[in-house]
Amino acid sequence: MATQRIFSLIAGLWVGGLLTIGFLVVPILFSSLGDRQVAGMVAANLFKSTAYISVLTSIILMLMANHFVRLGRSYYRVSRWILLGMLACAISAAFIIIPWMNSLRDQALYLGLSVRESTYAVLFSRLHGISSAIYMLQAILGIALVWRATKNAD
Repeated sequence: MATQRIFSLIAGLWVGGLLTIGFLVVPILFSSLGDRQVAGMVAANLFKSTAYISVLTSIILMLMANHFVRLGRSYYRVSRWILLGMLACAISAAFIIIPWMNSLRDQALYLGLSVRESTYAVLFSRLHGISSAIYMLQAILGIALVWRATKNAD
């Protein structure tokens, strides 16, 4: 069915983008740019955009999976749970962790410091660890989603 192929295509492109940004582009930014602060600000913008795209994409795919389940394709029930997990990751990143980290970075810059030199360094480091764990979880869930989507679910 064409809609199942569209589901698989969207899922594959989305998860491929997540993996590319998180595990290729951002590490290259930090290794290529001499200024870690600039690299961090660019990476923050990339992750913010990725989080917003993830919220939208996971909602669209969840609606598609719901449609498939209503048509009797119970195979997509598990995909809905995976998508719910990915949506939770994206929402927590887009609307909690990333804004909080950006606020700490902005407060440090206002004081003329990098966030690593400020009193916010410990909290920022913890939030960075939480953010990384959330992103890793989202990537693992994404791989599971694509793996399931490529199986013939007739």
